[in-house]
Amino acid sequence: MEKPTLIYCYDAYCGWCYGFSSVMKRIAVEFIDRVQVEVLSGGMIIEDRIQPIEAIASYIESAYPRVEELTGVTFGSEYLWHIRNPQLSDWVMNSEKPSIALSILKTYFPGQQAKLASDIQFLMYGEGRDLCDDEAYRALVIRYGLDADQFIRHLHDESFLEQARYEFALCKQLQVSGFPAVLLQENESRFHLLARGYTDYDTLAERLSRALGDVKQVGGDNENRL
Repeated sequence: MEKPTLIYCYDAYCGWCYGFSSVMKRIAVEFIDRVQVEVLSGGMIIEDRIQPIEAIASYIESAYPRVEELTGVTFGSEYLWHIRNPQLSDWVMNSEKPSIALSILKTYFPGQQAKLASDIQFLMYGEGRDLCDDEAYRALVIRYGLDADQFIRHLHDESFLEQARYEFALCKQLQVSGFPAVLLQENESRFHLLARGYTDYDTLAERLSRALGDVKQVGGDNENRL
């Protein structure tokens, strides 16, 4: 019998998703025999929301300590330089490129999606790399044993752009308006909403275990149950 799909809606520019990444990676490991994890890029910053880092730096400066405090994650000094010197930074926040990057990596490593999403975020938050720069991904894909030049060519492949945009639309269809969000998909029309916003591991694991029991026992009558 096919395992239910655990859908993680995230965005590479979502700081709370960065803090949540360790939770999702642990869930993917601990529940490997019970669910298959699929990460969807939500398109948090696209179209008219694309903006230079300067436009949001002051908000991030005030918000990131809370993310560190609650989740235990650390924002790297190279990243924070851009937050504290936004007038000197050339970063433009646009979710499209990292979403394309994730789409490419998922085709090679479909069973490691939570780790892939986390690794992409660490490029920026941990190492201070610009996610809109093709070269930001080179060292990462080499570590995964891929041809970096071919990967960079794929970043400009229309098919992967369309895949990213499909995921943006799918998150909207799932009525996800904020990130992170986690849903358990029972079938094509039934979903259990397990997390909206940052959720610690114990809470999410308990909700997931309960939802999996519901799916097995009663066929998922508890749709969207928290």
